[in-house]
Amino acid sequence: MRFILSFLALLAVGSASAERLTLDRIYDDPALAGPGVRALKVSPDGARVTFLRGREDNQFQLDLWEFNMKDKSTRRLVDSKTLVPDENLSDAEKARRERERTASLKGIVSYSWSPDGKRLLVPIAGNLYLIDVGKPDAARLVASGNVTDPKISPKGKYVSFVRDQNLYVIDLATGKERALTTDGKGTLHNGEAEFVAQEEMHQFTGYYWAPDDSAIAYRRYDEAQVPVARRFEIYADRTDVVEQRYPAAGDKNAIVELRIVSPATGTTRDVDLGPEQDIYLVRADWTADSRQLVFQRQTRDQKKLELIAVDAASLAQRVLVTETEKTWTKINDDLRFLADGSGFIWASERSGRNHLYLFDMNGKVKHALTQGEWRVDNLLAVDERAGKVYFASNKDAIPDKQAYVVALDGSTAAKPKRVTQADGWHDTSFARNGEVFVDTWSDPANPPQVSIRKPDGTMVTWLQHNEVDAKHPWFKYKADHLPTEYGTMKAKDGQTLYWSMIKPYHFDAKKKYPVYLSTYGGPGAQHVARRWGDTFDQYMAQQGYVVFRLDNRGSSRRERAFTDAIYRNLGKVEVEDQLTGIDWLGKQGFVDAKRIGVYGWSYGGFMALRLLSQGSDKIAAGVSGAPVTDWKLYDTHYTERYMDRPADNPEGYKDSTVFAHVDGLKSKLLLIHGMADDNVLFTNSTKMIDALVNRGVQFELMTYPGAKHGISNRVQRRHVQGYIDAFFRKHLKPDTE
Repeated sequence: MRFILSFLALLAVGSASAERLTLDRIYDDPALAGPGVRALKVSPDGARVTFLRGREDNQFQLDLWEFNMKDKSTRRLVDSKTLVPDENLSDAEKARRERERTASLKGIVSYSWSPDGKRLLVPIAGNLYLIDVGKPDAARLVASGNVTDPKISPKGKYVSFVRDQNLYVIDLATGKERALTTDGKGTLHNGEAEFVAQEEMHQFTGYYWAPDDSAIAYRRYDEAQVPVARRFEIYADRTDVVEQRYPAAGDKNAIVELRIVSPATGTTRDVDLGPEQDIYLVRADWTADSRQLVFQRQTRDQKKLELIAVDAASLAQRVLVTETEKTWTKINDDLRFLADGSGFIWASERSGRNHLYLFDMNGKVKHALTQGEWRVDNLLAVDERAGKVYFASNKDAIPDKQAYVVALDGSTAAKPKRVTQADGWHDTSFARNGEVFVDTWSDPANPPQVSIRKPDGTMVTWLQHNEVDAKHPWFKYKADHLPTEYGTMKAKDGQTLYWSMIKPYHFDAKKKYPVYLSTYGGPGAQHVARRWGDTFDQYMAQQGYVVFRLDNRGSSRRERAFTDAIYRNLGKVEVEDQLTGIDWLGKQGFVDAKRIGVYGWSYGGFMALRLLSQGSDKIAAGVSGAPVTDWKLYDTHYTERYMDRPADNPEGYKDSTVFAHVDGLKSKLLLIHGMADDNVLFTNSTKMIDALVNRGVQFELMTYPGAKHGISNRVQRRHVQGYIDAFFRKHLKPDTE
């Protein structure tokens, strides 16, 4: 489950000075963090860096911009309002954006380059435009009518997309549109990823081009056997009855097939996924010469992952790599076939930590590319000519993210060279060949700054310096920006836990302050990071709270011994570690141990309820947003990864529910949920409401009409934050002076 760490963090900003920071200002335009950029891409010819940027009058309405590498100029390439003045999204596109966590955005939310770097493919509001970068005002409409997942083929001969559950291509030379599949309807889908693949496997596409444009591999799935969850989406003026095929833990999944189709002729062939249908097709790709299709097949119990190569001509198969774990295997995004055909790079946790390995084309390990008591986050780029491999890691500091380089021949595996310079958090976007990269850096005191750099890290130029000068939206609040402190403590099993803390405005060590503890706690996420942070944390610190975070066992970007501690009993060690943090807080001379409050959303909402149920003697009040309350209600791929199937782990499922512990809930509670949530279904909260009422527990409840899991509506988000602020103010009584 790619649970939202805290949907409040989507509007990252800072603090207050001449004007005190207010919730209204956090949600006003322009964005307090400055002109942020998204979807950074280096054009294939290296002439431009393109990105999406919000408008000054609406930070959520995105336009397409370019930075010209030759004359160092920045300009808006495509004005989304000019292209489509009023957006009308299909239900399919709305659902897709909810899965991608882009539901709050409008305008241009994605785009792709042609291979020659001369054209851009821009989807917006179900239509598809081809844009000549030399004449961006002359946008050409190439397809319309609920178009999703558009791509320009690797050689630039075709445009492909999905419409109404079928896969299409357009021959750009002739302008002719061809439907490559025609049977997509009802429960049958072509070229799309099924619900759990989108929600849990980060797989937002269902088709994959061969590098030479000769073929497309595509997913075909039938969800007829997936149970229908009949739920109500309650809006302000209506109630929609939605029948959603939702595979809860232990249920049947969609049946997935893999096929290869010729874009020129439409000829289709089936790829054998093996005798067992109850598997996950988690990735597919092609070798650089287009001769082999490769796919990743994961068993239903997720303890085995295989990389399988398929001869594109004969369809003969062979297993290249097999990964096994006693708990669960990691889905691999770090697969790169070398252009010279000599092998491929693959990431593996076989050593207990994620590292990169070079394999030959028969699946034999040549050598490790990285090794040591640290982990690789992801592969960034490969420069075969220079013999270098670039990757991201927290090698130097767990809360940080940096870019590093090692030799392709394995000679520097244990001694990577750091490429990015400043401590903190670096999100880097490399040209595929590694010749240049765009670096987005921030730390708790500096909003994101974007620069273009050479492979050794030296500066080429600023793309967005974003200095907090007198013209910057944050300038008014800079003087009172409160610093973030970092530290560690030990879990009961001896493993190291990382925490962060923001002390209150006008901190006085002789005073005792209430605590606002923000938690997420779930796998696949890191809550303690040294980067530009959640504005609401700054706001709460300025209201007189000690703001505290702790990454418990199970959190991401750590070794397997740390992440695997949650296996088969979600909530057990996570709650134990958070209570360890609360005990530590209670011993600090500046903390009032009787005024500690917790907040969490999604998995964090689950954590807040479990903490209140098991630590009401230590926690005065808590806010639980969109919580999972019973893991049997959540989807197969996420839940079974950590819990196994309900039939195989009945005691674990029982103990992992909130209801097994709810008798201990004595603290003040605010429960929040969107009334159209299609991820963590509203049923989770209705069951919680019923359990509390039956036990005579008084609590506060706030539900939002029409809101999905992330509550993307800006007005509703502002209301959520205001309610949380008022709730803790009432029960924790901070001293704002």
